[in-house]
Amino acid sequence: DRQVYVGRPDVKGREAILRVHAKGKPMASEVDLKVVAQTTAGFTGADLANLLNEAALLTARDGKKKIDMAEIQKALIKIGVGTEKKTRVISEKEKYITAYHEGGHAILFEVLSELDPVHSISIIPTGMAGGYTMPLPGEDRMYMTKMMMEQEIISLLGGRAAEELVIKDITTGASEDIRRATGIAKAMVTKYGMSANMGMVTYGDEQDEVFIGRDLAHSRGFSETTAAAIDREVKEIIDECYVKAKASIQAHSYVLEHCAQLLLEKEKIGRTEFEKLFEEEKNAAASGGIVQNSEEKK
Repeated sequence: DRQVYVGRPDVKGREAILRVHAKGKPMASEVDLKVVAQTTAGFTGADLANLLNEAALLTARDGKKKIDMAEIQKALIKIGVGTEKKTRVISEKEKYITAYHEGGHAILFEVLSELDPVHSISIIPTGMAGGYTMPLPGEDRMYMTKMMMEQEIISLLGGRAAEELVIKDITTGASEDIRRATGIAKAMVTKYGMSANMGMVTYGDEQDEVFIGRDLAHSRGFSETTAAAIDREVKEIIDECYVKAKASIQAHSYVLEHCAQLLLEKEKIGRTEFEKLFEEEKNAAASGGIVQNSEEKK
C-alpha cells in the first residue's frame, strides 16, 4: 500500500550511473562521461545503460577496439530518434523536401531564446521519420514556462512552415509535429491555466482509468460550450505560433537555403557547420542588417 517515487537522475546522478555501466567496457581516452551526462537530460538509469550497450554494439560492428564519442553519439541518435536506414531508397524530390523541412526546424531551435541549440541535422530516414533535427540539451528542467512551451510549438511547426515557403505546397511529413504541437497547446489551455480567456482552471479529469473503453466511460466534466471555447483557444495558439515560425524562417532564408544545400550534399551536418551558416548570413547582410524575431536569442 506504499508507493515510492523514483525521479529521473540529475546531471551528477547521470554521470555516476554512466561510470557504473562503463566499467568493463573499453572506452577511448577522448570519452568524457561528464559531457555525455550533460547531453542526456531526461534519461533514466535504464536509458543510460542502454546507451552504453548500444555504443558497444556499434563499436563492434564498425570494427573498432574502443568505444569513442562518435559511437556514443550514434547510439544517442538511435535511442532518441531511431535507427538510420541508409539503405532505404528515397527520391531526389523527397530528399529536397526533407532538407528544407529539417532546415526549418533547425533555424527555430537556433534562434528562439528558450530552446536548446541544434546538435545535428540529418535527412537520412530514421525510425519512422524521413530525417531529424536533434537539439543539444543544455540543462535539467523541473518545469516549463509559458514562453518555453510556445517556442516548442513554434519549433515543431518549422518544418511545415519551410515546406510552404519553399515548395509552395505541404506534405504529410509534419503530421507527428502537428500532433505534438496540438498536445502542448491543449495542455497549456486545459491543464496549466496559461490561457487568459479560459482562466486558471483545470478542464478534464486527471484520473487515468486503465480499462478498455476508457474514453466511452470518461466524464469530460465541462459543457459543450466550454469544449468549443477550448478548441478555439488551442487553434488560436497554433495559428499564432505558425505565423511566428514562418516569420523567423523568412528572416533567415539564407541559412535555410544553404542548410538545405549542405544536407542534400552530405545528408548529415553538425553544429559547427550549421552555426557557420549564421555567420555567413550575418556577413552577407552586414550592410543592411537583419530584423530578428523579438523572441530570438540575443
